[in-house]
Amino acid sequence: MSFTLAIVGRPNVGKSTLFNRLVGKRLALVDDQPGVTRDLREGEARLGDLRFTVVDTAGLEEATDESLQGRMRKLTERAVGMADACLFMIDARAGVLAADEVFADILRKKSAHVILGANKSEGRAADAGFLEAYALGLGEPLRLSAEHGEGMAELHAVLAPLIEAAEARIDAEAAPEVDVDLSEDDDEDMEAPVRMPTAARPLQVAVVGRPNAGKSTLINQILGEDRLLTGPEAGITRDSISLSMDWQGTPVRLFDTAGMRKRAKVQDKLEKLSVSDGLRAVKFAEVVVVLLDAQIPFEAQDLKIADLAEREGRAVVIAVNKWDLETDRQDKLIALKEEFARLLPQLRGAPLVTVSALTGRGLDRLHDAVISAYTVWNRRVPTARLNRWLAGMLEMHPPPAPGGRRIKLRYMTQVKTRPPAFVVMASVPEKLPESYRRYLVNGLREDFEMPGTPIRLTFRGQGDRNPFRARKKKTPSRLRKHIEKKSGS
Repeated sequence: MSFTLAIVGRPNVGKSTLFNRLVGKRLALVDDQPGVTRDLREGEARLGDLRFTVVDTAGLEEATDESLQGRMRKLTERAVGMADACLFMIDARAGVLAADEVFADILRKKSAHVILGANKSEGRAADAGFLEAYALGLGEPLRLSAEHGEGMAELHAVLAPLIEAAEARIDAEAAPEVDVDLSEDDDEDMEAPVRMPTAARPLQVAVVGRPNAGKSTLINQILGEDRLLTGPEAGITRDSISLSMDWQGTPVRLFDTAGMRKRAKVQDKLEKLSVSDGLRAVKFAEVVVVLLDAQIPFEAQDLKIADLAEREGRAVVIAVNKWDLETDRQDKLIALKEEFARLLPQLRGAPLVTVSALTGRGLDRLHDAVISAYTVWNRRVPTARLNRWLAGMLEMHPPPAPGGRRIKLRYMTQVKTRPPAFVVMASVPEKLPESYRRYLVNGLREDFEMPGTPIRLTFRGQGDRNPFRARKKKTPSRLRKHIEKKSGS
């Protein structure tokens, strides 16, 4: 989208509420507590026939030092400088405060187009504050209510000419890249090609982990700029922030999530919202990078997060951060791999890479691991190969025979990818032990090169029916004509 609108203002004036209304989803966390938003969040906004990018920013604070509030303000000012226009929101019920006047002066210098919005303007209690807004010298204010959707028509009228002018300045871009399946070979022994990410459909990657593992620092290092708020304080990130970029030639959308602590320790309502937002990011991701702290890896919470990603059917990559602080790296890496195999057997073979979010070392390996995990997650095995493989597995280790009657596994097929899911038709599937399912799953991993990815294997009953019996054997046309001719004579 060619036009970007940044929503700015003091804490708790309703910026995130308006952001959610414009994008049509509850993407940004909203709470009565001031200062909920800390990072910049982008979304695709729809307002009538207008389409544009909207940026939700942290509440403007008067701090200018390296404190958390000072770093938040720098991020917001950076967003203002990059946006095509700014919507400066004040609280009409509180009226114009001294801080509003300071920020109005800053916006005049930093942004070419400033739109003044008096939010919470529903009812007579806001009349005095709405009139005070004229004194800011930013033109006629818009009377808005982000919560109730009032003033959207007026906002549309102001934005329409700005968006039209911005689009007129941009030359027509080349046609977007699309997926093209070049293979039309019907050979059932050929694997289907994996859909690679494109600019229109980027690879969705969520970075998850405990607080202070370095998730935001890692994403900033991948981006090559300080786009996300970072610092020594644990739990800085609250929203799940998505960022689109080209990562070494691969179009990706990275999701930075809030740190996830043990449920018993999460008492604050806002932290509960942050964690649930992070869980939602995992469900929508294709690849989940579980970021561990090299100093205290594989704690109980790390294992739960990795297990959650596997249960959701996501491709998983384990990244061990702060590797620059390690001295005996070789022995540490061996110990990490042994711990990984022992504590997370359900992810056996998943990539484990060491990185330093601070220095940027290991990011090439992380990129390769993400692409590898994504490729395996999309793998499709032809039915003919599967059934030849199944025959060999049955020969090596036949199914059990409860009551003296052996369970028959008749045939097998792959029903879906992302993650790979298989169905085996069996005579009495309910009597197959879990150990035999694990035997087949482990065989699939090894023989079809699917390490680490979640594999879904289900057994369905078919009794003694032959699935091919319903197919009528066709008589060859020449023989049929000969029979008809003879019977006619």
